[in-house]
Amino acid sequence: MIRLEYYLIISTLMFFIGIFGFITRKNMIAILISLELVLNAVEINFAAFNRFLYPNQLEGMFFTLFGIAITAAETAVALAIIINAYRSIGNININNINKMKN
Repeated sequence: MIRLEYYLIISTLMFFIGIFGFITRKNMIAILISLELVLNAVEINFAAFNRFLYPNQLEGMFFTLFGIAITAAETAVALAIIINAYRSIGNININNINKMKN
């Protein structure tokens, strides 16, 4: 059986890589991917804690499935916004978003 600490180590690494990418990237697609890493780290924690704390119950798994559904909807909306920004200004860098204010 895999110990809980291994899940937490992977989840922590994913979380901090996502935060680092979110802070340092200028491309909106890269920022979206970094945000997905952060959300997936949270979902790993939901599933791991459910498995080790309440092995016969499924509340953590339901939270994980709900989180995946919310993440998919958020990604679809974010991609629609990114496509609209690209059509409007021809670039998807964060520095050029101020051009849309006009």
